[in-house]
Amino acid sequence: MSKRHPLLSLRSVGPATLQDLLLLGIDTPGKLAAADPRILYDELCLRTGQNVDICQYDVFCCAVAQARDPDLPEEQKDWAWWSRRRKTSEG
Repeated sequence: MSKRHPLLSLRSVGPATLQDLLLLGIDTPGKLAAADPRILYDELCLRTGQNVDICQYDVFCCAVAQARDPDLPEEQKDWAWWSRRRKTSEG
């Protein structure tokens, strides 16, 4: 029986996001904590040859924040919080 991947312990990381992170060479919470969400998003678009939905950037922001701070406030563990933040900063 395989063990549950440690990145799946982050609330914003499900099976699809885990596959994206693994494609990008992110396989530990430490590597995720050291990553830049914008670079992850841009690299995912490049590697898949697609314009990935911008909400995936929000998911990456959320996952990186959780990896950096396990005691992140509960509302910030939801990718939608990061989406609202991005939309507010865009104007």
